[in-house]
Amino acid sequence: MTRRPWAPRICATAVSVAALAALAAPAQAADGTATATSTSTKVDYATWQKDCQTVMDQALPYLEERIAQAGPGEKQAIVFDIDNTTLETDFGFSYPQPANKPVLNVARYAQEHGVSLFFVTARPGIIYLPTEYNLEHDGYDVSGLYVRGLFDLFKDVAAYKTAQRVDIENQGYAIIANIGNSATDLSGGHAEKTFKLPDYDGQLS
Repeated sequence: MTRRPWAPRICATAVSVAALAALAAPAQAADGTATATSTSTKVDYATWQKDCQTVMDQALPYLEERIAQAGPGEKQAIVFDIDNTTLETDFGFSYPQPANKPVLNVARYAQEHGVSLFFVTARPGIIYLPTEYNLEHDGYDVSGLYVRGLFDLFKDVAAYKTAQRVDIENQGYAIIANIGNSATDLSGGHAEKTFKLPDYDGQLS
């Protein structure tokens, strides 16, 4: 587990976008999650954006209601995956990678209403800083970024991501939503509701 350390803001680095795109594990839809239609045909950008918007159109009304119901002193948080969730990893062939706009719009609503945003990714710790810079450059308020340390690379991805959500809860946060595009992002509980973005049977990382 790696928590967000202090670091100076950095400028764009020569990080390989191809390397960033290969870091998240593929998976299929998880039971009990809001999900978009899956297909074995190679997906195009417009279809992906439309399907992401469909899921976020379910997420936003839920978040509006849940945020309004916050109890006195309740610290609310949303946990996000990164690759093909918050960032256009398989479609953004540049660095910084563009934000996935349907997700960014929901994230902005949440952060403007006092919700903390945490990012839990299978990316290794060596690219913590360029990942953090990319998220903040695109408009996400990063309350915490969890990347895999050396020993985490040998652990089951789903178990690793669940452990990070437990850590966030141990900091006193209520995780009101968990948003990702892989079953490994969403399984294991420790979130009030999950939202599954499309990965098209593992086409998207």
